[in-house]
Amino acid sequence: MRLALRSFCTVRSLFSQRQTTNPQRRRGLSGAAMRLVQFHRHGDGGGIRVGVEQEEGLGVVDLKAFDPSMPSTMRELLELGDRGLECAQRALSSGQCVLGRSDIQLLSPVLAPEKVVCVGMNYRDHCLEQNAPIPKEPIIFSKFPSAITGPYDDILLPSESQEVDWEVELAFVIGRRGKHIKEEDALAYVAGFTVANDVSARDWQMKRNGKQWLLGKTFDSFCPLGPALVTTDAVKDPHNLGVRCLVNGDTVQSSNTDQMIFKTEALVAWVSKFVTLTPGDVFLTGTPPGVGVFRKPPVFLKV
Repeated sequence: MRLALRSFCTVRSLFSQRQTTNPQRRRGLSGAAMRLVQFHRHGDGGGIRVGVEQEEGLGVVDLKAFDPSMPSTMRELLELGDRGLECAQRALSSGQCVLGRSDIQLLSPVLAPEKVVCVGMNYRDHCLEQNAPIPKEPIIFSKFPSAITGPYDDILLPSESQEVDWEVELAFVIGRRGKHIKEEDALAYVAGFTVANDVSARDWQMKRNGKQWLLGKTFDSFCPLGPALVTTDAVKDPHNLGVRCLVNGDTVQSSNTDQMIFKTEALVAWVSKFVTLTPGDVFLTGTPPGVGVFRKPPVFLKV
């Protein structure tokens, strides 16, 4: 069945078009401050396109219409490296090929990544709410890429679970291939940041499947992402952002990314010890307190 919960997770102060780029962080990326999106154009047969928002909530520049040599997906755009991002910047500056928001449907900014890497118990205040010790190293799990859905799509409430919960998270997307990445170089491998909801079936996460987290985390539609991929150089400090989750208009989670135990750089360095990171890989960085399962009594999402 469909649960009519649209995008209710937010990361505040994530981006301003007028923000000044920090040159110390322009290592290997184009240095362009942009909000990149994927979209369908209404009446266009459902084809995926990549665009650049003029401003948050305003028109979108169709990148392929501006330059037909550009790819149609975000993952392919990131695989082009600086060339792709520089073209996107030129398209934004041109003011051409602009589509109104009413003409498009925004999708997840990344579809079909090679990996969706998730981090458990990565907020100090989230550990406190469950009386859990602070982890000494990142707790890594994953979702299948098929869990990804758009920021305004419905979440599918599976009949197999009665304990579906919310988790607002800051996410980031890898922009360069790398292995054994040093922490001091890590931001050069990050294309940008976005918002995620790590929807979780707590009965399957905590009681079933040998208490392995995967099945409880990876039902279809259990990873809403977006709406935009905000390039790294547009984010002044990813570890000083307000994060909120609303359910039925009520704020259920409200914290700040300064509560993260393992920051973006540490996560990139840690995970790249084990696997090669590739453009388009998505990282979900953990959730703050306020999830339904630890409320008294517990609260779960319902139709």
